[in-house]
Amino acid sequence: MFLTFGGLFFLLFGRMLFIQATGQAEGKVLTALAEAKYARESTLKANRGTIVDRNGELIAADTLSYRLVAVLSEKASNGSKKPMHVKDYEATAEVLAKYIPLEKEAILSRMTNAKEGTWQVEFGKAGRDLSHETVLALKQEIKDKELSGILFIEDQKRFYPNGVFASYLIGFAMKEEDEEGNISTVGKMGLEKTYNEALTGTDGKVDFQSDGWGFVLPKTEKTIVAPQDGHEIQLTIDKTIQNFVEDALNRANAVYSPKKMLVVVANPKTGEILAMSQRPAFHPSTREGLTENWLNDALENTIEPGSTMKMFTLAAAIEENKWNPNAWFKSGQYTIFDRTIRDVNKTGWGTITYLEGFQRSSNVSMAYLLEDLGDRTFIEYLRNFGFGEKTGIDLPNEAPGIILDRYPSERLTTSYGQGSTVTPIQMIQAATAIANNGNMMKPYVIDKITDPNTGEVVKEHEPEKHDSPISADTAKEVREVLASTVTGEKGTAKKFALNGYTVGGKTGTAEIPKTSGSGYLSGGSNYLYSFLGMAPIEDPQLITYVLVQQPQLPIDKVGSDPVAEVFTSVMESSLKYLNIVPDGANATEAKALKDYTGKDSTEAVSQLEQEGFRPVVIGEGGKIEVQYPLPNTKLTDNAVVLLKTAGETELPDFTGWSKKMVLSFKMLSGLDIRMNGEGFVTEQSLSYGTVIDQNDPVVVQLQPPAEIHKPQVEEPEEEKIVGG
Repeated sequence: MFLTFGGLFFLLFGRMLFIQATGQAEGKVLTALAEAKYARESTLKANRGTIVDRNGELIAADTLSYRLVAVLSEKASNGSKKPMHVKDYEATAEVLAKYIPLEKEAILSRMTNAKEGTWQVEFGKAGRDLSHETVLALKQEIKDKELSGILFIEDQKRFYPNGVFASYLIGFAMKEEDEEGNISTVGKMGLEKTYNEALTGTDGKVDFQSDGWGFVLPKTEKTIVAPQDGHEIQLTIDKTIQNFVEDALNRANAVYSPKKMLVVVANPKTGEILAMSQRPAFHPSTREGLTENWLNDALENTIEPGSTMKMFTLAAAIEENKWNPNAWFKSGQYTIFDRTIRDVNKTGWGTITYLEGFQRSSNVSMAYLLEDLGDRTFIEYLRNFGFGEKTGIDLPNEAPGIILDRYPSERLTTSYGQGSTVTPIQMIQAATAIANNGNMMKPYVIDKITDPNTGEVVKEHEPEKHDSPISADTAKEVREVLASTVTGEKGTAKKFALNGYTVGGKTGTAEIPKTSGSGYLSGGSNYLYSFLGMAPIEDPQLITYVLVQQPQLPIDKVGSDPVAEVFTSVMESSLKYLNIVPDGANATEAKALKDYTGKDSTEAVSQLEQEGFRPVVIGEGGKIEVQYPLPNTKLTDNAVVLLKTAGETELPDFTGWSKKMVLSFKMLSGLDIRMNGEGFVTEQSLSYGTVIDQNDPVVVQLQPPAEIHKPQVEEPEEEKIVGG
């Protein structure tokens, strides 16, 4: 017995000495095993970069969501007084089916068919991106029915607060699982896809040591690697103008149900795209409304532009001194070799002047003008205007379009917009040359890209002059002719007139090529109706291009009606929002704002009131630190001028203020001002004169000008107007 137990003791003692000396057991390093057992790593999720408008208002961002997990293993309940795993599969599946887009049978199958020993299961896409409200309701029902084993893991999802809003420009991002089972948010369309790498952040982590239950061991070190959020993309898009566009398209869509619609609004001075939308459209959060078309029609699809192209034919003729508005020609038809073209009414209007021909949108007038100009010279001008090649806008998959140049008949039909193809963004770019005194500006949608982790501006876009296809004098004369299509007795664009602003532009009615075979669609409203216009015409601040394809027209409407309704609504609201000085007999002459920075606020207020402005002091008064608008800005009577001083701020009366002015007040004052709606302020939650601090929220209600000034129409008592 002594020898047996003694031998065992010496064997055990020897083994202990070996392990202590070598640090190994069974060929494995024990310190490494211990570290593997107790080391833990926790992921710190990075946020995907935000997308904001030109004023910093949110367009896309990550927001809190939840992921649904069902714990199946009975081991999860060991040591717990309450069950921590799913006990009643049937009842649990029935409750979950009410809150996630998955049938009860599918949920039940996922749990009952799990492999033996499976700790927990998830429910794929249906169990992800749950909202806070859904989780609260689900938790309550689980509690009421005394169910167990359902966990909610905090997660992130992409949030698009504006709903259907520039959908084909912004695109969308969604969760995607890779081959290793890792789930990440990936841009699938639009800017979300194009700038996916810049928007995607880098996750951080926390390394620490814990006991077998996961609790951090005392006196151990944590190593933290901070997450790096994705870059912020600031667009040239103005949220307010974009909403004007979305609202106008929604109204037109409800009345006319066209096959397609598109609107692009741009600043001709810079090339900045202020709004861009199309119909059909979709909600980026749910993808509801997304059809087989994934293309941004403003630049990825080409069209035959129709008579809107005539403004560039006119510009080329004026530049070459071939335009005589008072010369006469015989309208109706024109023959070139074996090809005869006709005016829209087939017979023409007899012998008329070229100016009247342009106002009436005569195709024959373009044919005779092309004779004097020279068809090859005309094609050179079109290429100088950027047609037939990409604009270089900072968006992918831009189409170049095709300028037909093989035969004289092709060059002829191109002069009035048929045959050759263009993109709407090319039309916008070319129109900037006319609006901007000959300087053609390259369009762009990205203002800047910023690294939120460092504040560094990674990329910044400055206005870029593309070319000068025409002179300033030519541009001015073209604008005068374009204005006559709206104001002239024979003008085809009378219904595009704006209240309080001069406007000029060109209507278009283009045939639509058949999807199969050759030729064009015919009959009814099988046309692409459009208008390319700018205002105020003396010094255009906005260009807007509107397309409406194959609308369902009531008997008392024509194709230009839906186009005019969209154009006038967008332009009037946008010009007022931008505080653009109105024109017309009732308008007062604009005055340049002086520089009041550094002066005493009392003196500045007195001078501003004498000049007819409405000064608003931010702070307690004294030395003026900042003013808005900036010095030399031209303003009309009663325009608001903000004067920033030190100290607490009294709330002004916001009634009638534009959203842009409220945003400026918010930025200068630092107050928590929250805005509902678009357009101009009609109500505010706190009375003017109230002194508040930066933690007190103020809510202001805005409405578009069309809603504020909506006329009250009295309906006839006995008679109803058909189609009215």
